[in-house]
Amino acid sequence: MQKKRRTSPFKKILFTLLTLVLLSAGGVAWFLESAAVPPRQMGPYIERRASGHRFDQLGVLAARKLDDLDRGAGMGDLPPLRIGAQADAVAPARPGQVVMVTTPDAAVKAIEKAHPGDIVTFAPGVYLFSGRPYIATSSAEGVTVRAERAGTVRIELAITEGFLVTSSGWTFENLHIRGACAAQEACDHAFHVVGRGKGFVARNNTITDFNAHFKINGNAGSFPDDGLIENNTISNSSVRATGTAVTPIDLVAASNWTVRGNLITDFIKRGGDRISYGGFFKGGGSGNSFTRNVVICENLLHGARGQRVGLSLGGGGSGPEFCRDKRCLTEQDRGVIEANLIASCSDEGIYLNRSAASTVTHNTLLDTAGMSARWPESTADVHGNIVDGRINARDGALLRASDNLDTGVTRLFTGAHPLRDLYAAPQRLDLRWSEQAPRRDKAGADEKAASDLCGTARPATPAYGAFEDFSACLLK
Repeated sequence: MQKKRRTSPFKKILFTLLTLVLLSAGGVAWFLESAAVPPRQMGPYIERRASGHRFDQLGVLAARKLDDLDRGAGMGDLPPLRIGAQADAVAPARPGQVVMVTTPDAAVKAIEKAHPGDIVTFAPGVYLFSGRPYIATSSAEGVTVRAERAGTVRIELAITEGFLVTSSGWTFENLHIRGACAAQEACDHAFHVVGRGKGFVARNNTITDFNAHFKINGNAGSFPDDGLIENNTISNSSVRATGTAVTPIDLVAASNWTVRGNLITDFIKRGGDRISYGGFFKGGGSGNSFTRNVVICENLLHGARGQRVGLSLGGGGSGPEFCRDKRCLTEQDRGVIEANLIASCSDEGIYLNRSAASTVTHNTLLDTAGMSARWPESTADVHGNIVDGRINARDGALLRASDNLDTGVTRLFTGAHPLRDLYAAPQRLDLRWSEQAPRRDKAGADEKAASDLCGTARPATPAYGAFEDFSACLLK
């Protein structure tokens, strides 16, 4: 009779250890996916918890390593884009009295005394405005302030609020506007649209070096609804040394605004809570939309401490006194974020905060934490997006998310970013498809046919993300 071979004790030990490792790995993966905190958010948390203790340097090192796992390199100079202000744009002919101005004083007088339909036109040159808190519009409606050709007029604002727009139907186009204050916190806004400033339009302007380039809010029970911010280039040349809000498009309580075709870059806040946004709608408005924008949180300015969020419905919330209904049961209703490219953000690419009946479709998020919705008031349809990160609902938020491409948190902690591999060189914004574009079987029945980021009509089986062919977004 043959003796039964005994299993080596070493094999038993090895099998036991392997089982424990697999169980531990599974437990870690389950925890990471449940927590839904990507490395770029985990690192600062560890650093804060370690601060003030004897192992605080270990916290700094851990944060740096986690950031390296998750973050891409700085992008540097972008390729010439059709999104944003265009250098060769010429103001269209329109009826009205042309009022030519050649000096800052003449411009102030023309704007403050404008008649309905006036077209205040800056002659080519550089104009410095200082010694006043703002340039106020007259009570007239339907006034245009412009340069005839983009790139010929440079406006330097060494004042707090730039243009204070309190009347309806004002349009600003083809202007190059720069904040020129000695202290950055003194250059708050290029445009402050308030109260009765309904139907405001900003088109084809280049606007740099402000904390909140566009500030929109109500006043005395009136709200500046139905605005359009289109085809502008909005940026900062340095980190903003301020504790006030750093948000290029800061809209509170207004409704039915369209923010379309803008290039928004480098909005970094050094002071206060170090939290900044590319743009948000909050304060109880409705029907506002971000469509076909390129938002690069960190383009030329890369790696500063703090949290940069791409686009948000709800922002960081509002005090009831600032809300449209004085209650802010929701921060936004029926907001839309569609066909945007959002990249290089230290925090969320898209953030929904108490925003009801939102639509988030066909966006491309690269090198961000992903998308997050928070609180029971937040509900959203989320379809057709490419999210180099995770899609997360927390604290009772409801996301009807389907047919998206995203990345599990566990993979992010291994340094894997498979969705970046869809593109030729995303760190240089070379977003040609590396292979065939990933396509949806069909757009949802509740999704209206629309143009992509580059203005191309979507086919019946659209590509995931913001664009069909990124080369259509490039200037030839």
